Amino acid sequence: MNKILLIIHREYLTRVKKKSFLITTFLVPLLFIGMYAIIFYVALNNQEPVTTVRVIDQSGFIADQLTNTDHLLFIPATEPVEHLKKTMEQGEEHTVLLIIPADIVHSQTVELYDTEKKGINTLNTIEDKLNNILKSRALKEAGIDMHVLNSIKADVTIKSKQLTVEGEKDSSVGAAIGISFGLSILIYLSLFLYGNQVMRGVIEEKSNRIIEVVISSVKPFQLMMGKIIGIGLVGVTQFVLWIILSVGLMGAASSLLLNQTKESISTIQQHSTDSQEEDTSSGHTSESQSKMQRIIESIKTIDYGQIVSCFLIYFIGGYLLYSALFAMVGSAVDSETETQQFMLPIIMPLLFTYMLSFSVLVNNPHGSLAFWLSMIPFTSPIGMLVRIPFGVPAWQLMLSIALLIIGFLLTTYIAARVYRVGILMYGKKASYRELIKWFKYKG
Repeated sequence: MNKILLIIHREYLTRVKKKSFLITTFLVPLLFIGMYAIIFYVALNNQEPVTTVRVIDQSGFIADQLTNTDHLLFIPATEPVEHLKKTMEQGEEHTVLLIIPADIVHSQTVELYDTEKKGINTLNTIEDKLNNILKSRALKEAGIDMHVLNSIKADVTIKSKQLTVEGEKDSSVGAAIGISFGLSILIYLSLFLYGNQVMRGVIEEKSNRIIEVVISSVKPFQLMMGKIIGIGLVGVTQFVLWIILSVGLMGAASSLLLNQTKESISTIQQHSTDSQEEDTSSGHTSESQSKMQRIIESIKTIDYGQIVSCFLIYFIGGYLLYSALFAMVGSAVDSETETQQFMLPIIMPLLFTYMLSFSVLVNNPHGSLAFWLSMIPFTSPIGMLVRIPFGVPAWQLMLSIALLIIGFLLTTYIAARVYRVGILMYGKKASYRELIKWFKYKG
C-alpha cells in the first residue's frame, strides 16, 4: 500500500507542478467566458447594412404596404426592369430588385434580383412581409378584421411541478436539457482526455525502458493503480478549481451585465418624451424582465449540489474504469501509433451513449433504453448524468453507482493481468489473441 501511495504522490505532484497544468487550470474558465463574451459582443455590434429594395409592383396593392425595417428600405420603382438591372450590375451596392407579378395572389411567387447573395434574414423578412400582406388581404375579403385578429394573442407558460415524496418541487425541462447537454459533453471529453494521459504515460515509460527499473521495486498492479489514481486526482483537482473559478467569474459577469441592463432601461425611460414611446418602452421592458425572470426561475429549479456531486462520482468511477483499459492498451504497444486498433472498441460505448444523449435520452429520460444505458458501467457515466437533471429515483442511482464500482473492479482485474505481461514485452506487435494469452498467463 505504501508503494502505491508513493506512486500516486509522484504522479500527482509531477503533473500538478507543471506550468501547462497551472496555465490550463486558470486560463480555461477565462477563455470560455471570454469566448462567450466575444460572441455576445460581436452578435450585438455586427449589424447588417441597410439594403435598398427597389419594388416593381405589377399587382398594384403590395408596394404601398411594404414598411421599412432597420435593415430594409423599400422604394417603389417606375424605371424599366432592364435599366434597374444594369444599374445594379454597374456596382450599386446593398440593393436588390423585387418584382411582384400581377397574379401574385394565385402564383404566390416573386422574383428577387441581386448582385450578391443576401443573408437568410433578409430573405425571410421579405417573405414574411409579403405573406402578411396577402394574408391580410385574404382575411379582409373573407370579412375578418385583421386588427381584431392581431389583438387576440395567447402566451401560455407551462410551470412544471414535480411530485416527490418530500412534496411538490419546481422543475424546468429547458434547464434540464441544457444541463444534460453540458454534462454529456464534459464527461465524454474528460474521460477521454485523462484516460489518454494514463496511456501515454505508460507508453513513454515503456519506450524509455524506465519501467524495467521501476518494476524491480514494485509490482505491476501497484504501478498501474498508482498511475491511474494519481492522474485521476489531478483531474479531480482541476475540475474543482474550474468549478470554483467559473462560479466566481460568472457571478461577477452576471452582476456587471445586470447593472448595465438596469442602467440602459433607466436611460431609455428618462429620455422618453412621447407617451406612446413610453408605453412601448415599458412594454418591451416588462417583456424582457418577464423573460429574464423565467430564465432565473428555471435556473433555480436545478439541484446543483446533486449534479456536482454526481458528476464527481461518475467522473471518478468512469475514469478508473476506462483508465484501466487505457493502461492495458499502453502496456501492449510500443508507440502511440499502434493504439488505434484497440482504441475504437474502448471508446465505442462512450461515443454511442454520447450521440444518443442529444436525441433519445433527453426526449425519453425514463425509458427502458435510458435506464439500461445508465446501469451498464461502460455507458453509465454519460447515461446517468444525462438523466439526473430530469430526476432519477434514489434506488436507480445507488444501483448504477454499485454496478460502476463492480465494473471498475472487474475491468481492473482483467487489465492488470494483461498489464503485468505487456509492460515487459518489446518489439512484438500485439493483437487481441496475444492479449488473451497474456491474460491467461499464470504467476
